[in-house]
Amino acid sequence: MEIVILAVVIALVAVGLISGLVVSSRKKKQLPPSAPSSTPTITPPAEPRVGEEPEAPRDEARRTIEEVGLPGTEVPVEEAPVVIEPETPALEVPEPTAGRLVRLRARLARSQNSLGKGLLTLLSRDNLDEDTWEEIEDTLLTADVGVAPTQELVERLRERVRVLGTRTPEGLRALLREELITLLGPDFDRTVRTEGGEETPGVVLVVGVNGTGKTTTTGKLARVLVADGRSVVLGAADTFRAAAADQLQTWGERVGARTVRGPEGGDPASIAFDAVKEGIAEGADVVLIDTAGRLHTKTGLMDELGKVKRVVEKHGPLDEILLVLDATTGQNGLVQARVFAEVVDISGIVLTKLDGTAKGGIVIAVQRELGVPVKLIGLGEGPDDLAPFEPGAFVDALIGD
Repeated sequence: MEIVILAVVIALVAVGLISGLVVSSRKKKQLPPSAPSSTPTITPPAEPRVGEEPEAPRDEARRTIEEVGLPGTEVPVEEAPVVIEPETPALEVPEPTAGRLVRLRARLARSQNSLGKGLLTLLSRDNLDEDTWEEIEDTLLTADVGVAPTQELVERLRERVRVLGTRTPEGLRALLREELITLLGPDFDRTVRTEGGEETPGVVLVVGVNGTGKTTTTGKLARVLVADGRSVVLGAADTFRAAAADQLQTWGERVGARTVRGPEGGDPASIAFDAVKEGIAEGADVVLIDTAGRLHTKTGLMDELGKVKRVVEKHGPLDEILLVLDATTGQNGLVQARVFAEVVDISGIVLTKLDGTAKGGIVIAVQRELGVPVKLIGLGEGPDDLAPFEPGAFVDALIGD
């Protein structure tokens, strides 16, 4: 028994000695490292393997992919923004006046031939009885020649056919041409006066009712003047119709003419005054003033037109007042012309939309009514479809060469 107890004690002592040795060994391994020296130890980079990129030194700041760029690409360089100026549209070169007359005469001939051919057919009958002369009168009245001019023309034709005995187509055509030119007033001065004074530009006032093509005519007239080498300022005094000023400005920009305008619904007389003032300051040759379209039956609007005229004349006299009439309105156009002539001194007439209608006789009627000449005619929607009126060319277009 004692031997057993002794053996157990010896075993416990041995286990304790072994455990102490293990703990001592662990403590030695866990001793804190010695204090670092003042000189840092730089570990050289490992040698790169074949196919690998050398490793960057540890003390070099790392850069992002955006900073370095992918292989084969360049690092973008920030540049100052580029400001693209809007391109100034190239100015248009209007067609010369001479070229317009040739082309417009051909167009007029195509649209008006029914009148001339109808008259020549009637006059060529073997028997010019009363019924035939009545048909000739009806043809002229349908063409809006007017009652008095029609009666005058028929009486002269009857007398000359009876006295001269003219029956050949060539003779009848020459006879009809002569009488029509006489009715058109070949002695009228059809020059559009735009000369002005020594220190002031020529001033042209354009008037008419809504829908006659007044603003468009003003723009086309600017093209005619520019084609003749004149400098032009436009006055957008039509403040009652929406976008009228924009429309006129567009016409001006095409040929390099400046447009003076004001707020929509503004005072037309004030804008007209400023336009002439600007024309004087710029040394322009001509100032074209587009007035508001108005019904001839509205007294207040017509009085406003008179005010525009008086205000503009503070700079000097008006050189030209053009009344724009729609050729398709016929006798109603004569009523308009009478009222406008009472408010302002109409000096010339512009007949628009003369193409596509056989009512060319309105030229004769309106001249007879007002005692003023037709100076310009419009034959279409093209920008250069405006030309000076020439009686001989007009009649030739009516009855054919």
